[in-house]
Amino acid sequence: MTEAGMQRMASRVFAALLADDDAAMTSAELSEALRISPAAVSGAVGYLTRVSMVSREREPGSRRDRYRLQNEVWYTAFADRDRVLTRWEETLGEGVRTLGADTPAGARLAETVAFFDFLRKEMSSMLDRWKTHRDTLDLGPAADRGR
Repeated sequence: MTEAGMQRMASRVFAALLADDDAAMTSAELSEALRISPAAVSGAVGYLTRVSMVSREREPGSRRDRYRLQNEVWYTAFADRDRVLTRWEETLGEGVRTLGADTPAGARLAETVAFFDFLRKEMSSMLDRWKTHRDTLDLGPAADRGR
């Protein structure tokens, strides 16, 4: 995951949660399992929360927080890219208007806008196809949690 661009500690925390049967652990459990400091856990969880891969919940009957992988974490991560692509399209579109589509830089930006538009539309279609396909899979009872 670090090779794909995720922060090193966030990758480790994410992997620990992904491998946990409940997909949830406290800060102390993560710290112990990964042999890292509570501060490292906090930083990693902060990042994972900001990118909507992990949520924080209160442990019942306790003041301790529990960190849980979001339901359909991969689907959500890719679906969120739609908003990012839309923002990039808008910003790059302003660049095209500022530079002029007839300039080399403006033409480059215009092609990038067209690429992101294409990617966003294809991503949406692909995610719809995934939901249909997922319903045909026999993933067992654990996969049904949170649906």
